[in-house]
Amino acid sequence: MRGRRVGSIVGCLVALGAIGAASVHAAAPAPLPPASPPGAQTLSNERTVSRWAYPQRRAIVYSRPSGRARKVARLRLLTEDRFPELYLALSRWVDPKGNAWVRIRVPRRPNGTKGWVPESALSAMTVNHRMIDVDKRHLRLRVFDHGNVVMTARVGVGKKGTITPSGHFYVREKFHVKGVPLYGPRAIGTSAYAPTLSDWPGGGVVGLHGTNEPGLIPGRPSHGCIRLRNRDILRLYRLAERGTPINIHN
Repeated sequence: MRGRRVGSIVGCLVALGAIGAASVHAAAPAPLPPASPPGAQTLSNERTVSRWAYPQRRAIVYSRPSGRARKVARLRLLTEDRFPELYLALSRWVDPKGNAWVRIRVPRRPNGTKGWVPESALSAMTVNHRMIDVDKRHLRLRVFDHGNVVMTARVGVGKKGTITPSGHFYVREKFHVKGVPLYGPRAIGTSAYAPTLSDWPGGGVVGLHGTNEPGLIPGRPSHGCIRLRNRDILRLYRLAERGTPINIHN
């Protein structure tokens, strides 16, 4: 009788252990989605159509579309110059639970940082059909609208040791310049940061601006910013809407 009771107790313990193991196995978290999940909807091709949005709150930016992924940054409400911050939206993905995520370009060092935020953290999207192309080798800037060239200008870029970075960026802010002839009449702040240093305020944000030394254009006279003759920056200022993608290359 006692042997049967001990056997029953052992049997119960074995059964409980099996149930516990099954519970632990069932509670194991699902694998994280990839940084570029299959089936994600493209929001911006950064050539003929792009979308951008303002942040609704200072949400965390994740490396993957999951709250369990590595944290990359936080959304900012204001730029370094105290203008409303905005984010270029690259793609949209809905997870198996129905949560919508948006992949964005994040204006910060290192250049090229991307991440995912809940769609609810962003405002409604604004569509842009223009693109700015900066060719550092030939010192030329072109503006495209729906894929067609609508402006061409010569530029000055960063000199050796303080180069203008290459990569995909976008227009974050625009403002009139007063009392600083070095920057000309207008300035455009971008999501690019100078790899070394910059005479642009706000910690090295690369800007497009005018100049009081037009004779240095075309050339490589700057600390990382892109200089245009004043008549050209006035025209670019009218064409370059906020959220316009910028491609800088050699």
